[in-house]
Amino acid sequence: MSETLNEFKLNNSPTDGISAVKFGPNSSQFLLVSSWDCYVRLYDVVSNSLRIKYGHSEPVLDCCFQDTVHAYSGGLDNSLKMYDFNTSAETHVGSHDGAVRCVEYAPDTNVVITGSWDFTVKLWDPRAPTCTGSYSQPDKVYTLAVTGDRLVVGTAGRRVLVWDLRNMGYVQQRRESSLKYQTRCIRTFPNKAGFVLSSIEGRVAVEYLDPSPEVQKKKYAFKCHRVKEDGVEKIFPVNAIAFHNTHNTFATGGSDGFVNIWDGFHKKRLCQFHRYPTSIASLAFSQDGSTLAIASSYMYEQDEIDNPPDDNVYIRHVSDQETKPK
Repeated sequence: MSETLNEFKLNNSPTDGISAVKFGPNSSQFLLVSSWDCYVRLYDVVSNSLRIKYGHSEPVLDCCFQDTVHAYSGGLDNSLKMYDFNTSAETHVGSHDGAVRCVEYAPDTNVVITGSWDFTVKLWDPRAPTCTGSYSQPDKVYTLAVTGDRLVVGTAGRRVLVWDLRNMGYVQQRRESSLKYQTRCIRTFPNKAGFVLSSIEGRVAVEYLDPSPEVQKKKYAFKCHRVKEDGVEKIFPVNAIAFHNTHNTFATGGSDGFVNIWDGFHKKRLCQFHRYPTSIASLAFSQDGSTLAIASSYMYEQDEIDNPPDDNVYIRHVSDQETKPK
């Protein structure tokens, strides 16, 4: 695939499946990438260079920035690590009894959150790196997202739980996914109104946090990431969702290799990019919404294949025309 003026491929990409891409808190310059090759990498996307890489003993399933100099990551080694970019110091913060599937930082409450296959969510205080609490979930945690002081957790069994990070004594809301199949990704609207949830079966649901009946009437779901080939509709998992912080629009990435941009409030697709070489595993907008990181990485939807495409991260400069509601 040829590089275009508004898009390029990162050098020194991971050598196995890419699990997450995350931009730094206030920049479109630094990108954190975790991978099944057991490494977390920090890229400078402006100079297209690999700045730092550090390892886990097993594949890394997620990572996040706490601030401009600290990263957190977790994976199949069941442990949460903190890395300081200034001093290159690694700290083992703590662990779960199962794989750490999700790692997020909640700036409003200054807490790091991990979700695990051991049926728990744990909160960590970054000032002293220690665990401040462990909270049971109904099943394996597959995805989680933070908006203000609310935490939305998606587990196996299509369950969705909404927690209040200031009072984790009880679950604020228990829901069942409005989609019939396994939840793949949840991300929250920047305006804190709700969240978007995707499934393995080519569908996306737009949900609202306010439980009142008049707000709940606005929720809906739609089909996407389906490709007609020889008159047969192929349906693909929707693996990734990323929000544009300014416009409240969102991108979805599927195993069909496509990235779509949606206006969730007006139920419209704004655009679709060209097809990438393989599944879209993760997406991230920079804080200012000018740049979208796209992880193209085979996710073994058809098990082992001969010569799977290389794992790559594409950096795309997006315009208001592509991301702003019409």
